[in-house]
Amino acid sequence: MGRVEGKVAIVTGGASGIGKASAGLLVREGARVVIADLNEVDGQKVADELGERAAFVRHDVTDESAWQSLIADTEARLGKLDVLVNNAGIVIVGTVEDTSLEDWRRIQAVNVEGVFLGCKHALPAMARAGGGSIINLSSVAALQGTPIFAAYSASKGAVRALTQTVAVHCRGAGNGVRCNSIHPGGIDTPLVRNLDFSTLADTPHVRAAPGLGEPEDIGNTVLYLASDESKLVNGAALVVDGGLTVG
Repeated sequence: MGRVEGKVAIVTGGASGIGKASAGLLVREGARVVIADLNEVDGQKVADELGERAAFVRHDVTDESAWQSLIADTEARLGKLDVLVNNAGIVIVGTVEDTSLEDWRRIQAVNVEGVFLGCKHALPAMARAGGGSIINLSSVAALQGTPIFAAYSASKGAVRALTQTVAVHCRGAGNGVRCNSIHPGGIDTPLVRNLDFSTLADTPHVRAAPGLGEPEDIGNTVLYLASDESKLVNGAALVVDGGLTVG
């Protein structure tokens, strides 16, 4: 207990799945957590379940002014910002040939621009707090070809590259902020359950998948990166996929 005692965290996409599990683990280990999501009903329910250490804020990760308000309000109410979990994301099934430009742009807006805006506006707040940890949720789709997820794979590859860029920037700035990415394999979340896996029958990485993990499997990795246990971990891409990408 107490692995993140006294820390203040924002978790985007915290109303369900990996975000919900991460928020719960952070609260359990002593953090105060702002759950940020467009899903007001489930987001508020999660906050209520977690108790006084959690609060819900409706948040659109593609809106820069919303990010500015979210971080300013967090500092005003809770005094600082130590941890940002950029978890919010969407996926649309489609190869490079049948993905529409509209769908491509939608995925990049949420999965890439949302992470960029979070990093950009969290950094000054974390510097004011004397340091912090930015945790970006990427995917194993960033590490290998996944033809049926063309736009999603590209977006998660961008998250990995941005993470490393932010990490090196922070190292040079000496602001005490670390930035790492997590690359889950298949996780049993509402996002994954809503996919039509019948369309993926000929996709090698899906055929070989070792089974779906639980959101808490990723939440525990988030907890590690949020804690001071990972104080020397910066710019890492942590793969949590049951061996999916190694053979």
